[in-house]
Amino acid sequence: MHDLFLSIMMIIILLLMIIMVVLWRRAKARTPKTEWGKSWLNFLDILNKLFCQYYHRLKYIPIALPAEGPALIVANHVSGLDPMLLIAASQRPIRFMIARNQYDRFGRTWLFKGIGCIPVERSTHPDKALRVALRALQNGEVIALFPQGTFTLPHERRKIKRGGLWLAQQVNCPIYPVFISGISGMGSVIRGIFTRSHATLENYSLWYGHDDNIKASLQALVDGQLKNDRPE
Repeated sequence: MHDLFLSIMMIIILLLMIIMVVLWRRAKARTPKTEWGKSWLNFLDILNKLFCQYYHRLKYIPIALPAEGPALIVANHVSGLDPMLLIAASQRPIRFMIARNQYDRFGRTWLFKGIGCIPVERSTHPDKALRVALRALQNGEVIALFPQGTFTLPHERRKIKRGGLWLAQQVNCPIYPVFISGISGMGSVIRGIFTRSHATLENYSLWYGHDDNIKASLQALVDGQLKNDRPE
């Protein structure tokens, strides 16, 4: 009887594994692919897209980045989930600027380094990270920027950082404004990632850094007051 029970359990486990493989392949086939240059990063990218779409019920229109060449994404910042959502909505690798104390946290540096995050020394030389980001844009990469510099909840109003404004004004490339909403674990890295949400990304018409009203537009975006004039 014991051997029969073990045989039945092994068959059930085998069937479950086969089902999981089939479901994984189907989901992978339906998921837009992003080439990160390394197979393990490509694998994590697919997992992230599935996680955002199915667990966080992400509602979005893909960010219409150019197939090549520089691009700057700007968005409000409400939780640790935000970068994952932007990556899920893009078909190109995105580099983020991240505070040095977060970059150096145990167990995370390997991932931040792998995806090309740029550590920011806020208390000493924040301009160094901005120049690294500027060079990346000049080399045709995609940079994502949170102009507020830290988590800002919907009822709060925080002025955009001068460094973010400087970077937006320096680049001769399209700027893609995105507004993030529907996050359950706002104000936290861990809760933002693991508390299930109805995440939404809203895309806006392109800007350019030389626009005269770029500062006002950035502030309106992060405050959730920007009018969307994109055609439906």
